[in-house]
Amino acid sequence: MNFADIVLWPGTKICEMMGVDPSADAGLIRWMINTLIYLVVALIIVWILAV
Repeated sequence: MNFADIVLWPGTKICEMMGVDPSADAGLIRWMINTLIYLVVALIIVWILAV
């Protein structure tokens, strides 16, 4: 498992649960899911550090 697989893991698993092939055209769906997940994580970290 390389670094890219680790970073893309959340989106890949959610696409697999939805029955969508994450390596085909659904790569945009995987990208969107990963962006939303990492956005929430980053905002939580920033919120914790700001308080």
